[in-house]
Amino acid sequence: MRRILVTGANGQLGSAMRLLGATSRNEYRFTDVAELDITDEEAVRRAVCDGRIDVIVNCAAYTNVDRAEEDEATADRINRLAVGNLARAAAAADATLIHVSTDYVFSGDANRPYNEMCETHPLGVYGRTKLAGEAEVEHSGCKSLIIRTAWLYSEFGHNFLKTMLRLTAERDRLTVVFDQTGTPTYAGDLARTIFDIVESGAYAGREGVYHFSNEGVCSWYDFAHAIAAEAGHTQCTIEPCHSSEYPSKVERPAYSVLDKSKIKTTFGVGIPHWMESLKVCMKNLKNL
Repeated sequence: MRRILVTGANGQLGSAMRLLGATSRNEYRFTDVAELDITDEEAVRRAVCDGRIDVIVNCAAYTNVDRAEEDEATADRINRLAVGNLARAAAAADATLIHVSTDYVFSGDANRPYNEMCETHPLGVYGRTKLAGEAEVEHSGCKSLIIRTAWLYSEFGHNFLKTMLRLTAERDRLTVVFDQTGTPTYAGDLARTIFDIVESGAYAGREGVYHFSNEGVCSWYDFAHAIAAEAGHTQCTIEPCHSSEYPSKVERPAYSVLDKSKIKTTFGVGIPHWMESLKVCMKNLKNL
């Protein structure tokens, strides 16, 4: 029986992992900041080494892109320092760390999907601190899988899906940016992929960086249209607009499409199209 520590267990991905963990014969230990402060190196060491953990799945992250520009210290503690704590504890315990990262490590000015060998160039604090977290993992020497994802949404927490469901129900007209392109990624699909890798033990000897998102490509405008249509919010007219009409504290990547070839080939992962997964998520949301 494996012992698996999941951090950030109250977030979107962690909540999806919690549902899957309940079906396993392995021992999953779900923690968030109330149970384990991952910025406390000694607490992390005790949890991992004394707890005889075999696999750590790090779902914790500081993800508020705009606020990170004003509070780099906090973003750095969670996205870099805490990740280093987990990585060093994993190395000491001979455990494997599965760390979730982001497309924001890229500049977003490409015209073809980013693979794992593409040059990184983050545009702001969030991307820089996430990339620094990846470096902490690599420098620790621990056995690790770094999985970059993009445009995550789910039934849980605050995300684009829930915002669009609320706004398209309340308003007759809405504008959404059309000049940012990527792939909406259902947290349930990413959680299932991580869960299957852990349950099968397929992570052993396959360390490295991987990319995961759903299949297909769209803009935020397209995604908003699909959400409204699926919810039956036909009274709301959704119109396209430029990113410049919604200025933010940091530039968003204009192109967030990831190449999933490596993870599909290495682990035999089957990945559904984002529109199929949206339907699944909406159904699950109604059943909560």
